[in-house]
Amino acid sequence: MKLFLKPGACSLSPHIILEEAGLSYETEVVDLAKKVTASGADYLAINPKGYVPALQLDSGEVLTEGPAIVQYLADLVPAKNLAPANGTLARYQLQSWLTFIGTEIHKNYSPFFNPAAPAEMKAIARANLERRLAYVNEELAGQDYLMGTFSVADAYLFTVVNWSRFVKLDVATWPNLAAFMARVAARPAVQAALKAEGLA
Repeated sequence: MKLFLKPGACSLSPHIILEEAGLSYETEVVDLAKKVTASGADYLAINPKGYVPALQLDSGEVLTEGPAIVQYLADLVPAKNLAPANGTLARYQLQSWLTFIGTEIHKNYSPFFNPAAPAEMKAIARANLERRLAYVNEELAGQDYLMGTFSVADAYLFTVVNWSRFVKLDVATWPNLAAFMARVAARPAVQAALKAEGLA
């Protein structure tokens, strides 16, 4: 398998899960501005959406979208308990978290990485982020991870909340979330992925 990524982007989430799962894989960095991979391949031929992550399977097939990729990886190694079994209520609760992180948290960081975004849009996004992170902080009260034990949702949450320092959002405002971030960062698989991407 090959994971196409940009260091520190949302592709860090499946990178962490590949490490947690102990699966054999390689990575290739993508220049998202030029849509070219490190080996010189046309990235749009691999993933016509033009963004990361993309996971190229050994069959040559390509899977895109982080929440789909991490669930696929988790299902390859059920003994690792990175996602509840398909068909269970817990699996749908995991999907609920992945959807919430993607639509309510991840996307509210987008204006801060868009030079064309007006200040008003950034102010709205910041207010949304503050509300969403406050909600997550409450949900983390009395537990280490979103679903009690580490799952693919935690890798995704860690990845996007990690962008807070770039937008001058102080995670210390939410003590449970701050403790979560430190807890996830200390995991060996997370350290391995961060180091591989030049982030640690």
